[in-house]
Amino acid sequence: MPELPEVEVVRAGLEAHVAGRTITDVEVLHARAIRRHELGAEDFTGRLSGTKITAARRRGKYLWLELSDGQAMLAHLGMSGQMLVQPDDAPDEKHLRVRFRFADNGLELRFVDQRTFGGLALAELTEVDGTALPGTIAHIARDPMDPRFDLDQAVRALRSRRTEIKRALLDQTLVSGIGNIYADEALWRSKLHWARPTDKLTAAHGRAVLTAASEVMAAALVAGGTSFDALYVNINGQSGYFDRSLDAYGQEGLPCGRCGTAIRRDPFMNRSSFSCPRCQPKPRVR
Repeated sequence: MPELPEVEVVRAGLEAHVAGRTITDVEVLHARAIRRHELGAEDFTGRLSGTKITAARRRGKYLWLELSDGQAMLAHLGMSGQMLVQPDDAPDEKHLRVRFRFADNGLELRFVDQRTFGGLALAELTEVDGTALPGTIAHIARDPMDPRFDLDQAVRALRSRRTEIKRALLDQTLVSGIGNIYADEALWRSKLHWARPTDKLTAAHGRAVLTAASEVMAAALVAGGTSFDALYVNINGQSGYFDRSLDAYGQEGLPCGRCGTAIRRDPFMNRSSFSCPRCQPKPRVR
């Protein structure tokens, strides 16, 4: 699943290429792509026609376009969703789901989704702690790269839970934007095992892991995100290359960059967690 850096790359591209433009026509080619818009395709296309896109926004892993009528179009990329800008004469992508045309007759915006786990929906904007958010994601916490992110508050939220540190990092209501890849990378950088109990976590450790998460995601953003799959692309269809710089995630059996010990893979929530057995010792059973 795309995480904060991958979504931010897409957001920045949308801000540059579609913000300030007026939608004239919306074509829904696959109903599943707007299944989260409960009023259906006719309502979706009708409400967007003639509307101006004023900005592209993001919180954590969630992306939306602010509209001139005070609404937002929330885009959930799922496992394979892509927001692409294309010339109107470019051949349709095999898995093209929704097409947007604009009043300036310039580049189209296309939502492409091979696995159809993603989707688009309209939502009302609501103010939460001084920030306008689509109502459907009003419960999502700020992410470590948000200028208004409160590190100490996030540390207190992590330490208040009785769970494992990695589970807490993935909880988007505590801190957003961090998924499986960057959680493993942040934990490796801060030398914490993924199963460390949060209620036993010191404030210093909490600050260290969240600072590491911010640093690793900033580095990934510079590299265009992490792409293990050709489906993870920016609006021009280009993949990121931060996977070449990963220290823990996906590195099973390879030497740790700090101590040389082979990186270990453990089952975790129907996925995997990667860590160094020496640098990140497993906590004792309570």
